Amino acid sequence: MSEKIRIGFVGVGQIAQNHLKAYQKIEGAEIVAAADINEEQLNKVAEEFEIADCYSDFHEMLKRDDIDAIDVCLHNNLHMPVTLAALKAGKDVYCEKPMAGSYIDAKTMYDTAIECNQKLHIQLAQLYSNETRISKYMIDNGRLGKLYHARSTGYRRRGRPFVDGYGAPAFVDKKISAGGALYDMGVYHISQMLYLLGNPSVERISGKTYQETALDSGRKESSGYNVEELGLGFVRLENNISLDIIEAWAVHMDAFEGSSLYGSEGGIRLEPFKFFNTVDDLLNDTVPDANNLLGRWKSVLGKDDSFDSSQHHWIAALQGRCELLPTAQIALNTMLISEGIYMSCEQGCEIGADDVLKNSISTAVNI
Repeated sequence: MSEKIRIGFVGVGQIAQNHLKAYQKIEGAEIVAAADINEEQLNKVAEEFEIADCYSDFHEMLKRDDIDAIDVCLHNNLHMPVTLAALKAGKDVYCEKPMAGSYIDAKTMYDTAIECNQKLHIQLAQLYSNETRISKYMIDNGRLGKLYHARSTGYRRRGRPFVDGYGAPAFVDKKISAGGALYDMGVYHISQMLYLLGNPSVERISGKTYQETALDSGRKESSGYNVEELGLGFVRLENNISLDIIEAWAVHMDAFEGSSLYGSEGGIRLEPFKFFNTVDDLLNDTVPDANNLLGRWKSVLGKDDSFDSSQHHWIAALQGRCELLPTAQIALNTMLISEGIYMSCEQGCEIGADDVLKNSISTAVNI
C-alpha cells in the first residue's frame, strides 16, 4: 500500500462535506486539518469527520510542512487567491469547479502551478462516470472514427439555487459566484465533451444567456439574484470540430436528450448511454454493458481504483500510481468557452478566443 496522502481543507460547507465523505472511502487519504472563517461550522464538521486540527485563518494551516495537498472548497471567486497561496506554499491543490470566476483568474492558477512545479487538479466529476470511461475507450479504439461535433446538455426544470428553495444566496450573486447555470452545471458537461474530443483549442464562440423564468420576488430581492438560468452556445474548435451547448437551471420544458458525440463511423449519446453505427448497411443502435466491462477491467486485467472518482484519481496520482488527467487544462478551456458565451451575449456577436484572453477581468475575492 502506498503512503497516505495528508490533506488540509479550506472551506467546510456543503461541497466540502461531499469531498470529505468521498475521502472516507479511500484508504490512501488522511484528512489532518481544516480551515474556515465560520468557526461554529468548522468545529461541527471537524467533530463529525474526526479532523484533528482547525484554523480560522487558512494561511496558518499552509505553514505546516506535514500537509501534502490542499482541497479548496469555496465559492467560485475565492478559488484563485487560496489556490495561489497553497501552490506557493509548496502544496498540491485540488480545487472545486469551476476553476475560478473568470478566465484570467483560472489562467493565473494554471500558470502558477507550472511555475511552482505543483499539481493542480480540478473537480470534474463527470470524467469518471461509467459513460465517460466507456466512451473514451470506444473513441480510443476507433469506434467513432473522426469526431466532428459534440452536444453538451444539462437540464433542470426548476433548480436554481436558493431562489428555488435550496442552497445559499451566494450561488446566485455574481460578486461571489461570477455566473449561474454555466458555472454550476455546465462546467461538468462542457468539460466532459472537451475531454472526449481530446481538448481541442477554442477558435470562436457565440452565445446567449437568459434569466426569464418567474420566481419568488422575496427570494430574488434577498439574494440579489443576477446570474443566468439558461446558457446557450456554439463553439468552433480546431480541426473542424464544433460544439453546441444548452444548460438550464430553470426552463418550461421536459428533459433534454443527454450530451452526445458525432463521428464518421459512429455516435454516442451519454445519458441514457447508447452507441449508434452502421453495420453492412444496417442502422445499428446498441446499449453497451458498461458495468460488465468496468468489472472485467478490475477482475481480469487487475486495474485499480485510480478512476473510480475524482478523489480516487487525485490520491492515486499523488501516490504515483497513475498520471494525473489534464483536468486543469480542460477546466481552463471550459472557462474560456463559458466566459466567451457571456462576452458574446454582452456584445451581441460571435467572438474569438483571443477576445476572451484580452478582455477577461479578474473577479477574485480575497479572504
